[in-house]
Amino acid sequence: MKAPRGTQDLLPGVSDKWQYVEGKLKELSNLYQYKEIRTPIFEHTELFERGVGDTTDIVQKEMYTFTDKGDRSITLRPEGTASVVRAFVQHKLFGSPSQPTKLFYIGPMFRYERPQQGRMRQFVQYGVEALGSADPAIDAEVISLAMNAYQSLGLKSLKLVINSLGDQESRENHRQALIDHFTPVKEELCSDCQTRLEQNPLRVLDCKKDRDHEAMATAPSILDYLNEESSQYFEKVQAYLDAMNISYIVDKNLVRGLDYYNHTAFEIMSDAQGFGAITTLSGGGRYNGLVQELGGPETPGIGFAMSIERLLMALEAEGVDLPIDERLDCYVISIGDEANIKAASIVNKLRESGIQVDKDYQGKKMKAQFKAADRLQAKFVLVLGEDELANNQIAVKNMDSGEQDTIELEQLNGYLQRLL
Repeated sequence: MKAPRGTQDLLPGVSDKWQYVEGKLKELSNLYQYKEIRTPIFEHTELFERGVGDTTDIVQKEMYTFTDKGDRSITLRPEGTASVVRAFVQHKLFGSPSQPTKLFYIGPMFRYERPQQGRMRQFVQYGVEALGSADPAIDAEVISLAMNAYQSLGLKSLKLVINSLGDQESRENHRQALIDHFTPVKEELCSDCQTRLEQNPLRVLDCKKDRDHEAMATAPSILDYLNEESSQYFEKVQAYLDAMNISYIVDKNLVRGLDYYNHTAFEIMSDAQGFGAITTLSGGGRYNGLVQELGGPETPGIGFAMSIERLLMALEAEGVDLPIDERLDCYVISIGDEANIKAASIVNKLRESGIQVDKDYQGKKMKAQFKAADRLQAKFVLVLGEDELANNQIAVKNMDSGEQDTIELEQLNGYLQRLL
């Protein structure tokens, strides 16, 4: 039996890196005052049809949807924002006196697509959502958090790309311009883009198949159709980013794959050599109509999501070694039945005091136990034989210096606490 295609097992050693990265992301979230939210892995299918958009590839092609025993249509979540906004509405978080509501999540998402490097059918996303503020400053804060997440882990080859999708009026004007532009060459576009041109022409710009078509290079820019309010909003976002010394590139063709975005859109990419053809690490933007779409009051929001798999790929591409301490604090070696029983008590007490410790459970000889301590890179080896047991003592060997002391058992805990 093997794991299903597009999934993976994270074995010890690899999972240590995941724990470290996730721990750093949680620390950073707390620094920015984003609080964790945990939503169900599956939701009613309607949530994603309404929240993500029924014209998107995610809803039309990529969702894992099934009918449960109650004849309800259920979908494994393909992204995090719709679930977070659903919870925001259901639990009336918009009524909290502390606004905006700032949330983060880490968890598995599911999309049926062709597996490739850094793109799995089950993948893990970290994301943040800030709900309740229409201030351009919160857009800049969210972008700052995303950039800081990568930089704090040691990445340097980063490129931030931003754009404005405008408000509803701006998008409608741009929509018609796109239709007028692409209609003459409609038959030359892929079948998906022919459908998108009627349903959501903005997404034609995001097509991977037709991106080299000459019509793409001359497509009308949304920036030329921004009304005054949208233009001023985008200028303020840029002013805040400038004030925070965050470098960025304005890309007039940047769009987001989900239907709920408007105003600010952004992506962070890796420029590292050997990272791969798909350079995007994360993306996000503003979604001012999503809360209403899901039954809540008019509430502005902005957020982003990043793939943990792609983050780890970028760290590997740049040769970043995570400072994970893989060494064991102590290894207890015991010889004889009475010593084995006493060693179990010692191990338990040391663990209760917060010291990381292990011992042999396979009846190995002393030499083999020392080898086991070496494999685990133990900082100290504690030896308990008949003589030590009779004197209520234990031998403590410093594996770095080679020095060895004999310590009274009742003093062992304090002795190790000082050394460690």
